[in-house]
Amino acid sequence: MSAEDQNVDIEEEQELGPGKIPFRRFFYRGYEVHKLLDLTHAELMKLLHARARRHFARGSTSKACAKLMKRLRAAKKDAPENEKPDTIKTHLRNTIILPEMVASVVGVYNGLNFTQVEVKPDMVGHYLGEFAITYKPCKHGRAGLGGAAAARFVPLK
Repeated sequence: MSAEDQNVDIEEEQELGPGKIPFRRFFYRGYEVHKLLDLTHAELMKLLHARARRHFARGSTSKACAKLMKRLRAAKKDAPENEKPDTIKTHLRNTIILPEMVASVVGVYNGLNFTQVEVKPDMVGHYLGEFAITYKPCKHGRAGLGGAAAARFVPLK
């Protein structure tokens, strides 16, 4: 951290007062979210990981993905000031989250129903499907069940 960054942190702490935590700014590979929005497609591709670069290089601009982006833009535009936009439902679990999608609400299909995912800046570069689990995690009972000696019913607590 440079001396200039430390000075900014000290100034923020003095403004908020003692014991107050300043708002954490999100950086993706050294860029803030509003700066990511200003990047061209080629510049953004240089920042993404190899799988995402390959995905876009091979032509991920399918009609379905373009339609999803269009619907997300419209929902954000129609949303009232300082409120979340309407949920946009999709089956496109393989869509890579772009900076443009931040602050949107997406209903991602998990095979049974739509899981509501609020896209945050930390999610840039990940797939939508990573945030909608497709199975129900196993809840284990008490250890030792399954043998003949312990064949009685033991409720889960």
